[in-house]
Amino acid sequence: MTTHPSDELLRRILTETRTIALVGASNKPQRPSHGVMRFLQARGYRVIPVNPGLAGQTLNGELVYAGLKDIPQDKVGRIDMVDIFRNSAEAGQPALEAIEIGARFVWMQLGVVNEPAAAKVREAGLEIVMDHCPAIEYPRLIDGKAEH
Repeated sequence: MTTHPSDELLRRILTETRTIALVGASNKPQRPSHGVMRFLQARGYRVIPVNPGLAGQTLNGELVYAGLKDIPQDKVGRIDMVDIFRNSAEAGQPALEAIEIGARFVWMQLGVVNEPAAAKVREAGLEIVMDHCPAIEYPRLIDGKAEH
């Protein structure tokens, strides 16, 4: 089940991922998406922010794109993981777009679960995790220590 993924799956996603598109990126430092973006960047990931309201601006050193399909993969490279900071109902569209752009993994943040989208993601051959945060799982599984 994607809401109860194995540590092995989480570890594999975190170690095989290099570039992350973060849907719902925020320029407000108090927002969880902002903190997670900075955390992931500090761990060596390239994090491409996605937010239509901030498109064209720079966030944490990266250009913000309006949507996943707007990210020029010829310049950015392949998006390995799409990390979704949207409510459960709105998470379906970016999950389906992750398939279209050729991502390998879809990760829905804490509290975000969309089973119909997850079924389509799995049918397309992608791995999906829901209701988890990479900034919590990374220290636990990669650094070997709990955080938060």
